[in-house]
Amino acid sequence: MSLLNINTKFIPLSITKDMMPQPEANPVMAVSFEQSLAKALEPVNDLQIQSADLDSKLAAGQLEYVHQAMVMGEKAGLALDLTIQIRNKVIEAYQEIMRTQL
Repeated sequence: MSLLNINTKFIPLSITKDMMPQPEANPVMAVSFEQSLAKALEPVNDLQIQSADLDSKLAAGQLEYVHQAMVMGEKAGLALDLTIQIRNKVIEAYQEIMRTQL
């Protein structure tokens, strides 16, 4: 019969700073929430800027086709509406979580 050899280690009750994962070691942790949010909102902002640029060209008479400005304006408007709806759903979910009883 063989005996089971169990190695016991000291398990600390508190976590020290050197035990925490370092952000530079893990690229996923290095991205902050602010950076992630800015990256997600960047395409919506780009559409808004392109729409404003085409609108100013249309007003100056430099745009050959009016439908280009109209289509870009609709794209920018839809992107902004979708962003607002997503924000509303996130806020609603947060408020629902905060209302839960522990």
